[in-house]
Amino acid sequence: MTTPTRCVNNMAGESQARLGQAQPVQQAMGNNREDTMTQVVNSFVAGAVAGAVAKTTIAPLDRTKIHFQVTDRRYRFSKALTFLQRTYTNDGFSTLWRGNSATLVRVVPYAAIQFASYEQYKMLLKPSSQQGGGGGGQKDDSVLPPVRRFLAGSFAGMTATTLTYPLDMIRARMAITKSEGNKRVSLLSISRIIVKNEGLFTLYRGLLPTVLGVLPYAGCSFFTYETLKDKYRQHYNEPPSPLFKIVAGAFAGLMGQTTSYPLDIVRRRMQTEGVLTQVKYPTIGQTALYVIRTEGLRGIYKGVTMNWIKGPLSVTISFNTYEYIKHFLEKYKVFER
Repeated sequence: MTTPTRCVNNMAGESQARLGQAQPVQQAMGNNREDTMTQVVNSFVAGAVAGAVAKTTIAPLDRTKIHFQVTDRRYRFSKALTFLQRTYTNDGFSTLWRGNSATLVRVVPYAAIQFASYEQYKMLLKPSSQQGGGGGGQKDDSVLPPVRRFLAGSFAGMTATTLTYPLDMIRARMAITKSEGNKRVSLLSISRIIVKNEGLFTLYRGLLPTVLGVLPYAGCSFFTYETLKDKYRQHYNEPPSPLFKIVAGAFAGLMGQTTSYPLDIVRRRMQTEGVLTQVKYPTIGQTALYVIRTEGLRGIYKGVTMNWIKGPLSVTISFNTYEYIKHFLEKYKVFER
């Protein structure tokens, strides 16, 4: 016969045993949360640095591209060089980077959000049979099937674009606005003018074509870069060399720019509506039709040769800088407790 005291002791023993079993589980869950947060912070910081370095490098080319995109002037590469030379001669060397302050204000959070969210979307889209595979937080992109890898890049681009879009609108306006006398064109002054004269929602004009354009651009860029690296690892049974990663990044940028460029033309026209011309661009379809009707099919690819230079350059700098900075942060455990 079991006494009440013995029952109480047994129950207490069982409770302690259950608590003893639960503690390692809770500790593991806590460690996983800390590891995930550290990974997010590392990706966020590395992405911010990568975006700033890449965009600053290509800023003069970006300004030249926007100049031709938002007007019906015929584009030639020789004219682009003439624009760069004339801008330098008339306005000075620093004006080639006009609008770069707005670019950096946008690109730093944009790239940070894009790279950090890409890592998280990869985890979310990983097949259930491979969840937790690789152990120890190992991130092997090969576990993602091709379509899911593309989707992870697309979703990351869409997330970053939606959250930072007003700054892209302001940057486009800054690139085509000339200084008056001693008054400098600044991020703050342009944003005030837009809100005062056109309303707050103007800051989101062109968002839809931008999102539609970034889906194939970001998806194709991440997919191409990660797939090429994966093929290299499979073929040579070793990590990709620095030179190969530079080439892979450039090719990824070329593919991404080519697939999304027509929508880039459309969004720039919608963003700068009423600034250089009085033409109204109410919808994506009407804007695209106007460009084709007035400039031909060439119009929706006007300036693409400039993008074939700056796009691969920007993407390869961005991807490689991101990986280098992220490796540095992980190696020296900068953000680990």
